[in-house]
Amino acid sequence: MICTEADELESRINQMKKNLIQIAEETSLNSYDTLCYSQKLDELITIYQKLKIDNIQ
Repeated sequence: MICTEADELESRINQMKKNLIQIAEETSLNSYDTLCYSQKLDELITIYQKLKIDNIQ
C-alpha cells in the first residue's frame, strides 16, 4: 500500500493528539508546553484540511 501525504499527515496528527493528552495530564491544560504542542497540532490539522480540499478540487 502506498502512503500518501495525507495518510502520513493523518498518522502524525493522531500521534500528536496522544502526545498532547499525555503532556496536558503531566503539566496541566494551561501550561506553556501544552499550549505550544496544541498550536503545532492545529498547524498540522490546517495543512491536512487544505491538502484534502485541494485533492477534491
